[in-house]
Amino acid sequence: MASPSSAPSAAPGTVRFASSGSSYYAVVLALFCTIIVVSNIVAAKPIEIGTGSFTLGPVQVWPLLVDGGAVLFPLAYVLGDVVAEVYGFRAARRAVLVGFACAVLAVLTFAIVQRIPGASFYANQDAYEAVLGPVGQIVLASVVGYVCGQLTNAWVLTRMKARTAERALVVRLASSTGVGELVDTFLFCAIAASAIGITGFGGFLNYFVVGMLFKCAVELLVMPVTVTVIARLKAAEPTY
Repeated sequence: MASPSSAPSAAPGTVRFASSGSSYYAVVLALFCTIIVVSNIVAAKPIEIGTGSFTLGPVQVWPLLVDGGAVLFPLAYVLGDVVAEVYGFRAARRAVLVGFACAVLAVLTFAIVQRIPGASFYANQDAYEAVLGPVGQIVLASVVGYVCGQLTNAWVLTRMKARTAERALVVRLASSTGVGELVDTFLFCAIAASAIGITGFGGFLNYFVVGMLFKCAVELLVMPVTVTVIARLKAAEPTY
């Protein structure tokens, strides 16, 4: 006879999701929002990878152009995959909207503080405006790209899971991230390029293609970690 605490395991083909009311979801959500806010701030700094210059027609091929957000932002898609796979589309959508609200709150705070007169001995107002001034445009770009990209990512992943259940996890993660990053990166670059000093079609194409490839490469490199985190969360969540 089975013990009272035992529960029948779901069939292999059953599509399952955990409840988002757990403490694990709260931790993932906090990390997700932190990544969004920090990435929007550091994205104000353009970064060139390589020296010299090489163009192919109107396209600047070298050096490669990214922004500071590339350091951390790809992990938002890793966490987005974790949330969508373990908790489902509604929980992923909630994470996206909360991250959006946090980013907007940060921008409003920066703008208000920028307009408040500094102390008589404060000599860094110009530096403050130079660093945080473009953040508003960057956050607009981030919000448009991030909301569209993350929701696309979550939708593709959960639709694929509806067909494959617990099978083909790596295929779901790679496919959903590729589509989501394509949407996100294009929209972000189209809006944010001028805020960080990137002009012209060639510079934009470099910025977009390099950003897209870099983010997808990070996703693939950390795929074993993503799969491990998902497996442990599924095992730890009693509602899964």
